[in-house]
Amino acid sequence: MGNFLFELKEGLLISLRAIRANKIRSILTTLGIVIGIAAVVLMSTAVTGIDQSFQKGVSSLGSDNLYIDKWAWFNNDIPWWQMRNRRNLNMEEYERFKDLVKLPVAVAPSIWTNQTIKKGETSIEFMMVTGTTNEYLRTTNLNFNQGRFFNEIESKGARSVVVLGSEINKQLFPFGSAVGEEIELKGNKFKVVGVLEEQGSFVMGSFNPDNQVFVPIDAVFKFFQNESFRSITINVRAPNSQLVEDVKQEAIGAMRQVRGLKYYEADDFSINQQEGLLSEINKTIGVIQIAGFVITGLSLFVGAIGIMNIMFVSVKERTKEIGIRKAIGAKRRTILSQFLAESAIICLIGGVMGFFVAFLGTRIIEQYDFPVSLQYDAVVLAFVVSLLTGLISGFAPAYSAAKMDPVEALRYE
Repeated sequence: MGNFLFELKEGLLISLRAIRANKIRSILTTLGIVIGIAAVVLMSTAVTGIDQSFQKGVSSLGSDNLYIDKWAWFNNDIPWWQMRNRRNLNMEEYERFKDLVKLPVAVAPSIWTNQTIKKGETSIEFMMVTGTTNEYLRTTNLNFNQGRFFNEIESKGARSVVVLGSEINKQLFPFGSAVGEEIELKGNKFKVVGVLEEQGSFVMGSFNPDNQVFVPIDAVFKFFQNESFRSITINVRAPNSQLVEDVKQEAIGAMRQVRGLKYYEADDFSINQQEGLLSEINKTIGVIQIAGFVITGLSLFVGAIGIMNIMFVSVKERTKEIGIRKAIGAKRRTILSQFLAESAIICLIGGVMGFFVAFLGTRIIEQYDFPVSLQYDAVVLAFVVSLLTGLISGFAPAYSAAKMDPVEALRYE
């Protein structure tokens, strides 16, 4: 064991001297590894960031929620034309449903419309305006940065009050408090009563509460007449995750009763759950991961070919040295470990450089609000991949050096 460690130490020292003696060649050789490792780390941070962003967005809406809708969000078994021909859900049905169900802790209607939001000279087009009731807050986990949600009196009275998402607030009121100020929606003035805390979900896009404003649902019907003919969504929150299925079965029975469906008639509504959202985002993340692995795999393959090529050149250049070492008693494993160590060290240097490139890239990407999350496992991933690449790409040259005939090697010029 002592001899092996001594041989390994000597091999490492010889490898480091060889790398120092060929600095430019070593640096150029590592470029492929630098690019590959940077791609691996950036892919890992992007996938982790997207996943965390989506999970955060979903948790802000409440993980125990059901959404009764005319449309099935992710069920491809139902033809779209069949869902289009379903009856719209309306407020009268919501009121009857609310009276029938007993298990949910909260039930709230919602409807959305895209409108232009104005404050002075600042205008934001096609922003999502969600109409709902004061009960909506109990179906979510939303918190406030300023102010409050509209109350029952404001909700039932169709008052012109509005709650802003954090991103809307930043654009309309970048330098001051929004509460008490007025904004315009389709020419109608609405008083700001609250601003939500930032949710930070990049993946959910316009459905992220950061990019929405909330107004009483009757105000939507009052000021945006075209929306009166659209179907609403009924948000239902279960007491806890264990009771979600029970709440779902009760909701199905109540909605069938509200809609007067016979026992042989199919449901003309859909119960949507966040598992569908999670399933879709997992598919998306899976595609990103596959694409990332292909790109990083190609980068590392090119880098490994470069390492292998340079190592073969190095073996050729040091043929006489190998012959001398073998002639004075160096074992095959000593020669093998020396060249493997050299290949591994070059790759590890490339891995360190690649990690710092990825680190700087992550910091730059963060400035553009893209969700990235640099985890400790990315550091481990970078060094493990570097080491494996070095060992795999260096094995063939190292093996060819180890099996050289010392007599032939000494004759080499």
